[in-house]
Amino acid sequence: MEKKQTIIIGAGLVGSLLSIYLSKRGYPVKIFERRSDMRKTDMVAGRSINLALSDRGIKALEEVGLMDDIRKICIPMHGRYMHNADGTTAYQPYGKEGQYINSVSRGELNCKLMDLAEQHGVEINFNQKCEHIDWNKNDILFEHVATGQRTTNNGQLIFGSDGAYSAARLTHQLQQDRFQYSQYFIDFGYKELNIPAGENGSFLLEKHALHIWPRGNYMMIALPNMDGSFTCTLFFPFDGEVSFAALDTKEKVKTFFEKTFSDALPLMPTLESDFFNNPTSSLVTVKCFPWIREDKFALIGDAAHAMVPFFGQGMNCGFEDCSVLNSLIGKHDENWTKILAEYQQLRKPDGDAICDLALNNFVEMRDKVADPRFLLQKKIEAAFSKKYPDKWIPAYAQVTFSPHIRYSQALVNGQKQETIMQEIMALPGIENRWADEEIEKMILEKIKG
Repeated sequence: MEKKQTIIIGAGLVGSLLSIYLSKRGYPVKIFERRSDMRKTDMVAGRSINLALSDRGIKALEEVGLMDDIRKICIPMHGRYMHNADGTTAYQPYGKEGQYINSVSRGELNCKLMDLAEQHGVEINFNQKCEHIDWNKNDILFEHVATGQRTTNNGQLIFGSDGAYSAARLTHQLQQDRFQYSQYFIDFGYKELNIPAGENGSFLLEKHALHIWPRGNYMMIALPNMDGSFTCTLFFPFDGEVSFAALDTKEKVKTFFEKTFSDALPLMPTLESDFFNNPTSSLVTVKCFPWIREDKFALIGDAAHAMVPFFGQGMNCGFEDCSVLNSLIGKHDENWTKILAEYQQLRKPDGDAICDLALNNFVEMRDKVADPRFLLQKKIEAAFSKKYPDKWIPAYAQVTFSPHIRYSQALVNGQKQETIMQEIMALPGIENRWADEEIEKMILEKIKG
């Protein structure tokens, strides 16, 4: 059977990985990317440098034989390291012993994926902006962003993997009856800051942890880099008394950090310049439907389901999209009508679920992680899960360390467990009774119910 000529719009992480899956199956693949080749230019500072790679993404990278190389540029993070407002610190393991997520450079990972794609015969065209798709002819009009030159390329199979503000999705949407689309911006933006490496490339904070400074209505996080530095991200309101708009001078920024992030400030010598030179970016959730068009087009990754970054699953979910799609190619013997229909049927509920989970986790990260009762609840859950691992997997572990559990099922399971725990936490004297056999039996009964 002759393989369909395939065009992927977007050479980001998901588009590059998808091209590898398809090229390994013998599909002739061309990628068209709006940006220039990041392998030949300096990567833009201040824009999503670090990502958290976990089991779902690792599974996909292993399937294309890339994970051994990627491990060399990963730093394992075994838990959250909390920096509380009163100067105290606390450490919260992510899961069972031996479970961890990985800090990895978005740019380095993307470059490796593009290199591997080209090694498998994928043609990557840069500086090409998608202007229009003729769905009758399957012709895609691209415009060179520098020269303005327009070219038309034909693809029998087309994938839109061009991110949250997808041009491919827009042209699909405008020519699709009853297309459903929603975007939701939270009132918080983010700005990336920096903690440089210490002497001889030493780490000035605990290396194998994701650092969080929870402050109720906002927070800062920091992820380690291979060179000993940390990439910090301030998640902060756009407007209001305490906001990006209010911190409009270097003096105000320094005073605010002295008061609010006192242990971090001495480690941030370039704070003021980073704050005003790095962009303030918005955080959006995108849901849409349908993702597909007959046997010839599908949205994938952020183009289908953009989410806020608070569960560290944006990239992992997109990589899982690729893995699921690849498995369906084999299942349906390259019948793309069946492949795309089942891809949408499976992944749409999961995309919606992880978008909701990510929003929920924002509240947990910025606020609850510093709450003693929340910490007690997590302690009870961890102890119960350790004794009954077949009956209780914490919600975070279901999403992060259990790729066999669908996101949609993890959402349902998590809601049920949260209801049980709220009843347990409401018991009188739970602070002193939580380890009693009576409490254990009560949880077991509620699970059965």
